Order: sequence, then C-alpha cells, then structure tokens
Amino acid sequence: MRRDARRAVKLAKEIMWSRRAQRALNVKLQGQAPLEPHRFRVGVYFADGKVNLYQLRQWYAPLAALAERHPVLLLSRASGAALKLLDESPLPVAYVRRVADLERVVHEQDLHVIFYVNQNAKNFQMMRYGRRWHVFINHGESDKMYMTTNQFKAYDYAFIAGDAARARLDKVLWDYDFDKRAIPIGRPQADHYLDGTELPYTPDDREVVLYAPTWEGDRSAAAYGSIATHGVNLVKGLLATGRHRVIYRPHPRSGVVDPDYGAANQQIIQAIAAANAADPSAQHFYDHGPKLGWQLAAADVAIVDISAMVYDRLAAGKPLLITRPANPAAQIDTSGYLQACEWLEATDSAGLVARVDEVSHDEAALERLGFWVERYFGDTTPGVTTERFHAAVDHLMAEWERFAAIHAADGEIDEHDEVDDDDEVEPLT
Repeated sequence: MRRDARRAVKLAKEIMWSRRAQRALNVKLQGQAPLEPHRFRVGVYFADGKVNLYQLRQWYAPLAALAERHPVLLLSRASGAALKLLDESPLPVAYVRRVADLERVVHEQDLHVIFYVNQNAKNFQMMRYGRRWHVFINHGESDKMYMTTNQFKAYDYAFIAGDAARARLDKVLWDYDFDKRAIPIGRPQADHYLDGTELPYTPDDREVVLYAPTWEGDRSAAAYGSIATHGVNLVKGLLATGRHRVIYRPHPRSGVVDPDYGAANQQIIQAIAAANAADPSAQHFYDHGPKLGWQLAAADVAIVDISAMVYDRLAAGKPLLITRPANPAAQIDTSGYLQACEWLEATDSAGLVARVDEVSHDEAALERLGFWVERYFGDTTPGVTTERFHAAVDHLMAEWERFAAIHAADGEIDEHDEVDDDDEVEPLT
C-alpha cells in the first residue's frame, strides 16, 4: 500500500509538472515566428521527455555545423523536452506533440534525411513517411548490448563510429548490407570538445588529470563506481605531488544508493578545496557543470570508470586509465577495448600516482591506445571526423536526388496517418 501510495503521489506530481510545462510552452510558442516553409532538409526526431535530452545535447555542435550546408530542424514530441530545447538548442525546434502536427511539418518542409538518436517506440510514427532517408545516429559509442540491437535494420542507414562498431554488429545482424547501410563517420563530437571554451584554470607546467567516476550503481553487476575504492587515495595522492592539476567530475548520482559512497565523494571535494586554499596557483577544479567536452580534450591523462566516458575520452586519442571494479561481481565485457585497456587497480596513494605517471609517458601504452582509437573511430585528426559526417550526409542527399529523379512521374502520395491523436500519451518526464 505504501508503494502504491508513493507511485500515486509521483504520478500526480508528474501530471502537474507536465501541465505547467505545457502552459509555459504554449506561451513561448506564441512568441515564436513560424518556420520558413520548405527550408529544412534534415530533421532530428526526438520523441523522449527532457530526462533523456542528454542523448540529443551531445549532437548540438555537430548538427549546428552541418546546418551551415544542410538546414537542420529538431522535431520534439514532448512538451518538457520542447520547452528545454527552445531555451538551449542552437537549432530551430518544431513542437509536434500530435501526429497531425508532425504531418503538417512534414508537408511544409522538404526533409530528405531524418536522424534518430535513440530507439524510442514512437520513432515508428515518423518512420512511416517514405521518400526520405531514416538514419540512426545513436547517442554514443560503447560495447553495450544496446549497440547490437536488431533495430538497426529498421532504418535505411546507420551512421556508426568505425570498425569496432561494424564488427560488433556483424556478429548479430544477419543479411545486413553493411557496405551500403552502415556508414562509418567516427565521433564528430570530438571535433567540438573545446570549441573555444574558456578553461577554468591557467595552463602551466602541471599535468592535468581528469578523474570522472560514475556512480555506485544499483546492483553488484553494475558496481563500476570507484570513488570509495580508488578515488579518495587517488585524488589525495595527486593533490600532494605539486606536479598535477586535478579536474574532478563525479557522476551527479554519486551516493544516491550508498551513503558511504556519497561521503567519499564529499571527502574528495573537500580535499580539492583545501588544496586550492593552501596553494591557489594549483587551480584544481571540482566540475559539476552541465557541459561535457572540454574536460576530455584538455586533460593530459583521464581516469574513468567503466561507462560511456571510456569511449568519449577514447575519441580524444589521449592517455586513458580505467579503474578496475573492486566488486568481483561487476560484469566486464572484454570483447572490445576493455580487453587491452590500461587498468588502474585500487591501491595506496603512491601506487595510484605512479600508475598515472607510467601511463602518461609509456610509449608502449600510447601505441596500444593508438591502435584502439583507430579501431573505434578511425582517423581522429581534428576536423577529419566532421568531414566524414558531412560527406555521409552529402551522399544521402545525392541519393535522394537520384531516387527522386527515378520516381519523378509517380505523383503525390497520401501520407496522412489514421492514428487518433486523442489516444496519444506524451511522456511526463
């Protein structure tokens, strides 16, 4: 009964929040100029609520650059997400809660390519529209099971990171034309990691170490967090050398399950504050801001847990250490990069600092890193992956023109859906 009561209260709060968001969105939309007809060639379809906006945010900069050659429009189905997107997105946004709204935008614009960053079931309400390419671009690169779903086949094309992604998919996708439908582009986000960001410190002779641990997890199999097992000794050791500058970026959920984990997090934050008070020139940085990118590019060495951060940093092509989980039940997939990565074992402060120094200057470790960077992302020379992304879109645009010419005599088609808009339910979060 208590559980049901908590669920009822939670649902009531979500409904109230959703209604407030809808009212605020209506006010904002009234002040928006209408979209210029037939302007946009690329659509980015996002059916989720604001809780999953992180999946789209990482594409802002690459899509903004793409929009300079092919205008891009974001299509948002949920009021909370649309409200947030209108505030923060560098790209125009269309709020299309109902299928009728979606049909109107499809009719008024010339969308040749539609991007999808996740596998939301509502994607199929957009994918029903033919005469355009539906392309899965995902929201990151990793060796998770999610990256090998048969749902890839639902799209006309998929933009993948590189050889590792293709090999991963090749194990599970039968009768799939990889040469045609899986287009490798690398990680365009990596070209925008810095993007003129003002660093929160003045660069000097200190070696910059990024420590970006994940949270403790909600079960032993996912107990990848290292703050309590590695982090305190690691950060205190680095603070004491006088040779290192620490950027500490913990997962925002650190300590939500285990109070001891949260206490260790606070211990590190306090240690950084004390070190800066003792020596202001050290400029260690506790990072809890919303933007992720500059940290991955600016750090000389990065230390992360098993998480998406592994691959975000790998795309930067710079020295990387991964904490080995202390919990023996934690599941580690060693079929990809983790089979040959540089591990950081839980030990004392001196041992941890020595390992950081070793990896950042070990030629053999750097050579191994280079192999896996190439394996996952191809050429990571600044600008190259953006060129590959743009070339892939140019190719699809040319293919659209080719097929449009072939079917020029086919006439118009009825693209109206028979879905009852009154039956549609919008995400509450």
